[in-house]
Amino acid sequence: MSSLPPIHLPFFPLLSFPLPATAALLAALCWTLASLLWRRLPTSLSAVQLNLLKNLLAVVLQLPFAFSQAWQLPPRGLLLLACSGVVGIALGDSLFFAALRRLGTRRALTIDAGGPAFTTLAGVVLLREWPGPAQIGGIALISLAVVLVARGAAQVPSGDGCGARDGDASSSGQVARLPMGGVLLALGALVCGSLGALLSRAALLSGPISPLQAATLRLAAASLALLPLAGRIPLRVPRPRPARRRWPLLLLATLLGTSAGIVLQQVALAGLSGGLAVALMSTAPVMALPLAWWLEGDRPGWRGLFAAIVALAGVSLVVGLPSPL
Repeated sequence: MSSLPPIHLPFFPLLSFPLPATAALLAALCWTLASLLWRRLPTSLSAVQLNLLKNLLAVVLQLPFAFSQAWQLPPRGLLLLACSGVVGIALGDSLFFAALRRLGTRRALTIDAGGPAFTTLAGVVLLREWPGPAQIGGIALISLAVVLVARGAAQVPSGDGCGARDGDASSSGQVARLPMGGVLLALGALVCGSLGALLSRAALLSGPISPLQAATLRLAAASLALLPLAGRIPLRVPRPRPARRRWPLLLLATLLGTSAGIVLQQVALAGLSGGLAVALMSTAPVMALPLAWWLEGDRPGWRGLFAAIVALAGVSLVVGLPSPL
């Protein structure tokens, strides 16, 4: 696959990133913004039910555009993308939401911060994608930044921004033992998310397909896998459904987090190794810090500022720019 052209912004050299890296960071930004919108969407639907609803809505919005282009990907690539949607979006998100309920934000995010490292190792084994020493250092710094945010922030975005990650389940000052079930759920979510990204990466390398088509197929497969939950969604009862005034908010959050976010994710995975793409996209919790300060008056504190600097250094190493540290 030919390398994608860089985006040059002479007024801010640190933003002169190659297109795949820019797409990964924009995907993280979309998920951060969508998270702020989801938090303002009152609904009695569970996180998994809302996940299904937004996926179906995104598929309906994207299908006309996806089928306006020729589908040239071989059957193996289509199957890989479908499996990627089931494993990464349907199963991975569901496991993570379940882990959040048992562990709380900080603990779940601390485990989830290992995603870039696991994806990198799995990419070496499965796809023979070897990162350079500087990129390995960048991945480590980004993971450290996410851990710092997880230890200091009460709410950060998750996945494509569907729902807020609430505070720790235990509000007391005492140290509680980690529930093994929650730890296993978080580890399962980490593995599923990483494998979903690598399956998508393998599919994108197997033949030509547009990022929009890849995202639509992944979301459609995830929706089909989640459809058994449809019987539990009271579609005919108006109370759990977003009221008419809430639909614009739901639509905007879906367009940002699900449609744009996952399309940009495919652009990143088409031009970057799985580990590097996942590392850049995992910066969403760090991006949430200035937005929470600006929109909600939630000051990040010294830990948040240090996390932002560490994340910036990690991103610079991943994309091959001079580190600010």
